[in-house]
Amino acid sequence: MPSAMFASMVIFFAFSVPIAISIGLASVTGIHFFSSIPMLVAPKEMFSAIDKFALGAIPFFILAGNLMEVGGISNRLVNFAKSIVGGLQGGLAMTCVMTCMIFAAVSGSSVATTFAIGAILIPALIRHGYPTNFAAALQATSAELGVIIPPSIPMILYGVSAEVSIGELFIAGFGPGLLIGGGLMFFVWCWSKYKGYGKNDHIGRMTFGHATKEAALALMMPVIILGGIYGGIFTPTEAAVVAVFYALIVGLFIYKEIKFSDLYPIFRKSVISSAVIMFIIANAGLFSFLITRAGVPEAIGDFLKANLTSPAMFLLGVNAALFIIGMFIETSASIIVLAPILAPVAVKFGIDPVHFGTIMVVNLALGMITPPFGVNLFAACTVAKISLDKIIRELIPFVLCVLCCLLIITYVPQVSLFLRDLVYAR
Repeated sequence: MPSAMFASMVIFFAFSVPIAISIGLASVTGIHFFSSIPMLVAPKEMFSAIDKFALGAIPFFILAGNLMEVGGISNRLVNFAKSIVGGLQGGLAMTCVMTCMIFAAVSGSSVATTFAIGAILIPALIRHGYPTNFAAALQATSAELGVIIPPSIPMILYGVSAEVSIGELFIAGFGPGLLIGGGLMFFVWCWSKYKGYGKNDHIGRMTFGHATKEAALALMMPVIILGGIYGGIFTPTEAAVVAVFYALIVGLFIYKEIKFSDLYPIFRKSVISSAVIMFIIANAGLFSFLITRAGVPEAIGDFLKANLTSPAMFLLGVNAALFIIGMFIETSASIIVLAPILAPVAVKFGIDPVHFGTIMVVNLALGMITPPFGVNLFAACTVAKISLDKIIRELIPFVLCVLCCLLIITYVPQVSLFLRDLVYAR
């Protein structure tokens, strides 16, 4: 049955059937033609896959990101970041990375980060003389931090799928997020110096004090959300609800940039985005149930243990496989299908499941900026109004930069685990 499911899924992909539907149809094909399992199992397992309290955070974090975009919070975060690094050559490009890091600490979504920050910074970068394709590639890559720095929707999915503490995953995401963010900022600074970009980036820059005052309420948002989670005041799911109410109150009554007439389009956009993710989770949950029932995880575990004799070789093989998988399969679906298979094998090799979770999330997040199905690329190209093929060449150095950071995260576990071990003293 598993081979038939994988083969049918590849065929559906070849005919450009959407990923979620391809996974669902492949599962139904396996049940109907190659097993004695009653078809009634399909809706049951699809419902079970989304009937988890932790997943309730997803629609609320998406809504919070959309409220931040319309409510003026994103714009103030950009001005704050620019006040810090905007005085350097290439400072506006560095501002893009830093703003995405801050925005990621609330939104949990890379696509939401791409639209919210890209709508402001891509036009600004172009006005300051940066090539359009460079600006789009930079924004797509920087927005990847939206699923690495907590709160992170893929980390929630990994925690649910692999039965790992979401709180520990969140705090473990800071090290990798800061490493990648710092690496990208250093790279764009060097690249701007080399190419001569951004010599006038200081124009229009606020003073640090003024920008901080303007962005004070926006900057309090991640403090409240993450402080509440780690302080034990509320769960990640409850934190998402708090984020929504905070963004709504600030945007509607304090900044007054959200009008009541804006609420329906914001809610509609959030509902559609949430429904798409939940549909993917439901279909991937059914697929995962069937391959687990067929013994695929055990078979893969035995194969990996027989052929990859050390943790280092296992991690290298997993990274190579996840990098390729991430190019073709959506991040959420990949995590839900692969986490229950790979996490137990990682534990057998003595790898901390939280560390392995950060490796999976960072690696599959690369799929958001690699063709042919990189969702961040499509979002950035939409904002920049260019075709996908225009940014591929500019994208290569960014991908290599993130890959170098991934290798450090993989083979230096303390990048992920130092803060986790500090907070969750064992």
